[in-house]
Amino acid sequence: MRRVFQKRRDLLAISAAPFLWLSVFAPAAAWDLKAKQGETIARTNCARCHAVGRQGASPLRDAPPFRELHTHYPVENLAEALAEGITTGHPAMPEFRLEPDQADNLIAYLKTLER
Repeated sequence: MRRVFQKRRDLLAISAAPFLWLSVFAPAAAWDLKAKQGETIARTNCARCHAVGRQGASPLRDAPPFRELHTHYPVENLAEALAEGITTGHPAMPEFRLEPDQADNLIAYLKTLER
């Protein structure tokens, strides 16, 4: 009787392993995809003025490199501004608006630059 319970327990552990794997790694994979899409948004819309990668100077001297934004304020705070239409105090910065999921993706990318 004891062996029957042990076999059932072992079978349950083996059959649950793929679901455990998904619960651990699927969110990370989804986050990586969001960040990759955010990087595409940054390179397409922002790289003309800002350094959007881990190194290099911004093409426009007054435009802060994206890798430094988190030192000035939490980048999560940009989500609403990005979705509503970000504007700044200097005229060279164009006003643009992202869809909420695009704003989330860009924020996810900015978070990867904090490491």
